Amino acid sequence: MATGITKNEQLSVDALTAVLPGHDPNPLPPETAAVHLEYPGKLPVAEILAPLSVAFQSIGKDGVATPSELKLNSLVLTDNLLALHRMREAGQKVTLFYLDPPYNTGMSFQSRQLEHSYKDSRGAAAYLEFMRRRLYLMRDLMTDDGSIYVHIGHQMLAHLKVVMDEVFGPQNFRNIIARRKCSSKNFTKHQYLNLNDYILFYTKSNNYKWNQPGEAASADWIEREYPKQDARGRYKLVPVHAPGTRMGETGGLWKGMQPPPGKHWQYVPSKLDAMDKAGEIHWSRNGNPRRKVYLTAEKQIPYTDYWADFRDAHHQSIAVTGYPTEKNLAMLRMIVSASSEPGDLVVDPFCGSGTTLQAAEELGRKWIGIDESFTAVKAALTRIRHGVAAMGDFVDRMKEADDEAVVDLFGARAKKPSKEEGQVKRPEVFKSAEASFLVEKQTLKAFGPEIRKLAST
Repeated sequence: MATGITKNEQLSVDALTAVLPGHDPNPLPPETAAVHLEYPGKLPVAEILAPLSVAFQSIGKDGVATPSELKLNSLVLTDNLLALHRMREAGQKVTLFYLDPPYNTGMSFQSRQLEHSYKDSRGAAAYLEFMRRRLYLMRDLMTDDGSIYVHIGHQMLAHLKVVMDEVFGPQNFRNIIARRKCSSKNFTKHQYLNLNDYILFYTKSNNYKWNQPGEAASADWIEREYPKQDARGRYKLVPVHAPGTRMGETGGLWKGMQPPPGKHWQYVPSKLDAMDKAGEIHWSRNGNPRRKVYLTAEKQIPYTDYWADFRDAHHQSIAVTGYPTEKNLAMLRMIVSASSEPGDLVVDPFCGSGTTLQAAEELGRKWIGIDESFTAVKAALTRIRHGVAAMGDFVDRMKEADDEAVVDLFGARAKKPSKEEGQVKRPEVFKSAEASFLVEKQTLKAFGPEIRKLAST
């Protein structure tokens, strides 16, 4: 694995390269030049942030509408551009944005109830400007210690990375996370299997909230990573030096030894002496010192930028709303926990079935969910008020003579559950929340009957 060094740590002259000046007659851009995408219709930032006049109505289960601000713990039926503008005008601040926007796949999507959910088709320039305008509003709404996670497919990943560098600054880019979304059923004969989608993780500044997420260590991992044992417990051996040279105590002698060339001691000699006295230094037969690192009871393995354990629903017993692009609840719990604290505001501007809202509620955060799809809002309202159902409830039972068998989503036959086994209890996941249903005023005027029917869900 290559390990970079700083300019001050370089001990040799620059490598020779087979390049002579003047071969390329056209000079390259300056090293400090920023990268931007250009296309027709790209709005100046000042115009993106210019106020929009918009009003919202709160809709009760009885269909009665009353004027309302965008209250905390609200589900909002509107174009999120309008809601983000209204939040900005109201001075609201958001610690965490998670969004799972359309991927520009060129397809349409429907729910497991066969209700059309949304059309996912825009030209590349139109898609990028659609996202860019909303991202600038989100950046303006974020707290200085805030974060944003944009869940995206391979189709626009590279383009959107350039746009987010423009909006948030490349210095605030943290990760491209690859998430395994499905099993190998998603295949083709003419290219590599498409198993992953991606999450772009950025922050507002370098000072952002971060609670290191991790998972419990397995027995096999512990055996492999902490192979040694003494009276104090299991431990592993790690070097007591690190890359880079230093001019102070950590670059000098310890027990008559210099650190290896190009490296320095990780601790000052007095600290190393204390560790050696406490029995925390292991000396090899040839006199090489290494530090003992003991396994602790609370040891967790930090998550990497590859998430293999947060797949979309893939088994009939998994509870879902039936919305077509519903994401893994455990993944959203992890994101909310990592990048916010209890009481912070979490916003999902493409909230779909409301998975982010449930995660935020469970973890004591405030939340606002926004979507313009009636099918999405119906799914989210159902989740908020009634909970979710096992995915198998959305699969029709076989009507053939073999009444004792059913077919799951992947064609496997299984014993038909008894009446008692087939009953699904919907947990009251939002029981403690004073959740509100809001609609933009002009939308309510245009779709009054449909919205009042939604409100009674």
